[in-house]
Amino acid sequence: MVEVRRHRAAWGEEDLLERLSVFTGNAHPALAMAICDHLEIPLGNAEVFEFSNENIFVKILDHVRQQDVFIIQPFCSPVNRSIMELLIMIDALKRASAGRITAVIPYFAYGRTDKKDQPRVPITARLLADMITVAGGNRVLTIDLHAGQIQGFFNIPVDEITAMHILGRYFRKKNLEDPVIVAADMGITKRARNFASLLHTPLAIMEKRRVGNAEKAEVLNVIGEVAGRTAVVVDDEIDTAGSLVAATEALLSAGAREVYACCTHPILSGPAAERLSASPIREVVVTDSVPLGKKKQIPKITVLSLSRLLANTIRAIHTGESVGALYTSNDY
Repeated sequence: MVEVRRHRAAWGEEDLLERLSVFTGNAHPALAMAICDHLEIPLGNAEVFEFSNENIFVKILDHVRQQDVFIIQPFCSPVNRSIMELLIMIDALKRASAGRITAVIPYFAYGRTDKKDQPRVPITARLLADMITVAGGNRVLTIDLHAGQIQGFFNIPVDEITAMHILGRYFRKKNLEDPVIVAADMGITKRARNFASLLHTPLAIMEKRRVGNAEKAEVLNVIGEVAGRTAVVVDDEIDTAGSLVAATEALLSAGAREVYACCTHPILSGPAAERLSASPIREVVVTDSVPLGKKKQIPKITVLSLSRLLANTIRAIHTGESVGALYTSNDY
């Protein structure tokens, strides 16, 4: 901290930001541009495209020697191409002598493969961590990992921030009648408990069981009192929405007045949008950690922006300030 302050005194804040560069692949350029708007810097120029043989080409068009570079690239659809774009961009920046390269991955795919829960299966989340490090990444910034232990897969610093404060602030303003926060499953109980603390509400938990490797889960029970209350189901991501719709029906059967839902990552694969439209869920509140295509932009979905939070986190990392201090203020 002393060294950063000495630099700030010598160069000034504007000089520090001149050494900051932000680039993006094709995964979510709109989020990258919004982040740059908050930072008041231009988005870096780069060519990132795929040849007809599906080989990805990257060329950095700006000077980046000794720059502090951040690459905005969630691992969203097409997931594997998004991953390869990031790895190749990191390699290109390393070979262009960038000073430090931070991979900003708002959504980290393969988060569910964080352990060997069956014989002869990979730990793909660890593999991705190794690939990012070997490519030349010096740091990772991500949001609401599916499993917190993924941070430990990296041998480089990882900043995992959360969107729960942004989602919580939205629901505080709604002034819901007798709300109860509902953890979508046992795995997200701790995060849901923290979310309930933000809103000063009780907590309930959905007990469910995933059926084999199929994208299907069976809701077994509602743990907690939800009768006569407005339920807000909390999860880190919504994929096909089958579990969420089943949980909503179980909550209404248990006497809940109405059901809202929120998550950080609206993956919304396959029939998710149609399921949510036809479901009795009142509103689904999500963030823009991944882009929503036109087919997924249904009236029930409200999208909150992460751009300000990410911009302020990038600024804090760049200037050597505390990332955790962002959550003690309203500046996110």
